[in-house]
Amino acid sequence: MDWLSHLAQVNWLAVLLAFVSSMVVGFLWYMPAVLGRRWMQAIGKTEEDLKNIDGGPGIWVPMMLASALTSVLLAVLASALELDTWWSGALFGLIVAVVFRAGGHVIHNGFAGRPSAVTVIDSGHDVVALAIAGAIIGAMQ
Repeated sequence: MDWLSHLAQVNWLAVLLAFVSSMVVGFLWYMPAVLGRRWMQAIGKTEEDLKNIDGGPGIWVPMMLASALTSVLLAVLASALELDTWWSGALFGLIVAVVFRAGGHVIHNGFAGRPSAVTVIDSGHDVVALAIAGAIIGAMQ
């Protein structure tokens, strides 16, 4: 299958909305009042520590690029797999998140000796964000 040929069939508005939804989910997910305090506690950081991370706003660029590329790849694969409903897109996003993102968190955090709370919080974010992004892309195919 020539999956890259589906790049021409991508709905770029859907990709943009999927990307924005991922940013919104992340913003809400990691708010101190939601799971941010628990996440900071699990990684051993304070809000002040995170505000003073080297790189300043530049630390956002790789994260946003990765999120944008994830939305593009979801759209290309959704097109190649003919996923054209919100439900099929959401299910695909959920599966991708569980297998690749949550699986990666389990492996890397396990070997790094990080608390399981970090893995659960980060994996939960990825599952929700990619399921919503997939739903948007599927609905707009």
